[in-house]
Amino acid sequence: MLRLRSQLQTSKLPPDLVTLIDTLAIAGKDIAYRLQQGAMSGVLGSAGEENIQGETQKKLDVISNDLLKNYLYESNTVRGIASEEEEDIVVGNNHAKYLVAFDPLDGSSNIDINSMVGTIFSILDAPATDTVSQADFLQPGRNQCAAGYILYGPSVMLALTTGNGVQMYTLDPRIGEFLLTTDRVKIDKDTQEFAINMSNQRNWAAPMQNYIADLLAGSDGPRGKDYNMRWVAAMVADVHRILCRGGLFTYPWDSRDPKKPGKLRLMYEANPMGMLVEQAGGTAWTDVGPILDIQPETIHQRVPVILGSVNEVTACVDYHKNS
Repeated sequence: MLRLRSQLQTSKLPPDLVTLIDTLAIAGKDIAYRLQQGAMSGVLGSAGEENIQGETQKKLDVISNDLLKNYLYESNTVRGIASEEEEDIVVGNNHAKYLVAFDPLDGSSNIDINSMVGTIFSILDAPATDTVSQADFLQPGRNQCAAGYILYGPSVMLALTTGNGVQMYTLDPRIGEFLLTTDRVKIDKDTQEFAINMSNQRNWAAPMQNYIADLLAGSDGPRGKDYNMRWVAAMVADVHRILCRGGLFTYPWDSRDPKKPGKLRLMYEANPMGMLVEQAGGTAWTDVGPILDIQPETIHQRVPVILGSVNEVTACVDYHKNS
């Protein structure tokens, strides 16, 4: 099995991009170790503060964010960083070629119950200027030169795309290296599985209510087949399942806070996951258009998300188009 860095080098990627991706993997190993220590290392529980999103931070949210920043700084490959845990961008090496946006620990509400969480990242080319600003990050998802996530589960896994399909790597704890375990990930076009937070059903717009109701009706309803529902409460875990066996994941708009277009963030959740899914043969949409075509307006912009198996995503979007 090829090691991550060896595989990246055979792909003829720019050396700085290889170093950057390898640095993210090293940071993921460090985060994985701290997660595995759990209560023994005193990292569980709340940090007692809220982030810029208005969400209560877990201790490991803060630790993971700091670890990623430190590793990326030391690599000298990053011009600037945008994080879910930071109000503004963080400036790095002015001569570096890349920008990185990340969610340091997606699904952090799962930490204290020893369930799956992960790190999601998006890599963009930096502009040829001497400074960096928020505006430099506001590029459509199609501009990403790489994207991926590290899943901290029973196995620690890295899913990665550099624009030529999706590869999956598994961390071998005996040697401390990510080894290539799936070279070409493919998502089936059809599925009988979906993931959504059903507790919010009463707050969804009518098209989403109607779509989910028809799925729940199963073989007796208009879709003519029975569906299974899965929900891990961590986007990284739900998308990983889709990459492994197909399915649909959606976090739609709801009326609890009508001014917010969705819960998930475009730059460091929807865009990188959208790129992974599309590179694996799936598709990623909002209720009105492809996620990767959106022109971002702010680094913390939110969007509704519908992604996964092509035929099921198309069916869901059609409910919205025909409403």
